[in-house]
Formats: sequence, C-alpha cells, structure tokens
Amino acid sequence: MGIEINEYLLKLFHLVKDIGDIDFFWGKAKLSRTEFRILWEVVNEQCEGKDIISSELARRIGITRSAVSQIVAKLEKSGIVQRVPSLYDRKIAFIRLTDEAVETFRQQAEQANCFAERVLAEFGKERLDALLGEAEAFSDLCRKLVEGSGAFAKETEGV
Repeated sequence: MGIEINEYLLKLFHLVKDIGDIDFFWGKAKLSRTEFRILWEVVNEQCEGKDIISSELARRIGITRSAVSQIVAKLEKSGIVQRVPSLYDRKIAFIRLTDEAVETFRQQAEQANCFAERVLAEFGKERLDALLGEAEAFSDLCRKLVEGSGAFAKETEGV
C-alpha cells in the first residue's frame, strides 16, 4: 500500500509542476503570469467601474500582500499601473492600469485567449468541463484537509 501511495504522491507533484510550467503566452509575454494575473484583476474591476487595493489582489491571487506590493511597485516603475490615493481614506491606494499599458495587456490577453481556445478545440468542451470540475473538487478537498490539518495530524499519529 505504501508504494502505491508514494506513486500517487509523486504523480501529483509532477502534475502540479507540469501545469505550473505551462507557458500560456508562447514565450512572447512582456509580463510574468503573476503580473498578468494582477492586471487581469485590475482591468476587470476597472471595466465594472470599480477600483481594487493591494490586499484584495493578494487575497484573489493567493500571494502575500508584500509580494503584491513588490510586483505593483515594479509595474508602477515601468509605467504599467499607478497607485491612486483614495479620496476618503489616506491609508488606501487603488491600483489602476495606465492608459499606456492598455495595449500591452490587450495583446497578452489575446495570446492567453488564443491558448484557451486551442485547448478547448483540441481537448473538447465536455472533457475540459469534466476535468475542471474534478480538479476543483480535488482542490477543495486538499484545501479542506490542509485547513483541518491539526485534526488530521491527530488522526494519523503513529501511522
């Protein structure tokens, strides 16, 4: 049984790494995946007439506020985003895409959409929907186990 479990664990490690290594932009990206993801969230908020702050970006993307702050500082220095102070709370700064960066983001979003369209066409909608549904259920289970890891650790003591 132990060897079988170890094989599953190894396959899971490889799968996560392989998925993480996929280049959605075919090496043509001007932005890293994390930078692109941050801009994606900023643009979506701007399209709805809303603003977003660093802590909300960190929550949505699943990285620390410090990491978001460093990435935003880099993007700001490059003229891609700007921090706009809140009119109501001086401690809050909203992150907005600059007018100059809209075209860069649009081009990279087109590349990502092309990639997704090809995956959908070649893998098939039904298979992709099933895979994503199962992946989400698997992710939810893993998250639940990690969040309850204290109880899980007590259950597995002595194993």
